[in-house]
Amino acid sequence: MAAEAHGEHGDQQVSADSENWMYPPEDGWTWDQVQELDVPFDWDLVDGKIVVRGAAKVWHQLVRDRLYMSLALARRAPYAVMSEQWVMFDERNVPKPDVIVFDKTGLDALTLDCIPVAKAVLAIEIVSPGSRKDDRFLKPGMYAEAGIDYYWRVERGEDNVPVVHEFWRHHEAGVYAPSPEQPTHTGKLTTAVPFPVDIDLRGLIEF
Repeated sequence: MAAEAHGEHGDQQVSADSENWMYPPEDGWTWDQVQELDVPFDWDLVDGKIVVRGAAKVWHQLVRDRLYMSLALARRAPYAVMSEQWVMFDERNVPKPDVIVFDKTGLDALTLDCIPVAKAVLAIEIVSPGSRKDDRFLKPGMYAEAGIDYYWRVERGEDNVPVVHEFWRHHEAGVYAPSPEQPTHTGKLTTAVPFPVDIDLRGLIEF
């Protein structure tokens, strides 16, 4: 399987499967090659490589789902909110943020398999012990380079209450900078972008 993935069978396009996913072709996997991949773990496509996402704890799932619900209830046209949804940066970079807010104008929910990155306005990652480096450095770098205007990094704070670090993309530098309004939210998340929200952060972890 590894030999096929590395292109030793001519121009035949090989799809990633449960045996060869860790052996990408020389120029990396493309979305067309990996979108049918059936493996018992979650993953991102980054620079043509399958990157395994760590198993999430209950705290992570509670915060992700409650943030999604809060944003979905507060959203305004033309925005939509989804969790764990692929975002197409290019054919070799298709990450899956914990929560994504996007402009749904012109998109068909019945045929869409990935959100076009040009439509994404906010990406949210919930930091887990196994994802600290990715969520603090790798993913914000990717998201800013791809042009997503806003990024929230959610950390586990005192008494397990989520702390939200809000970043805005500096359009000239092309990197994220702390929000000029309120860079860190503790206790309550109040922001006007991409639309007004007011979220009780302690309430996100109530069972």
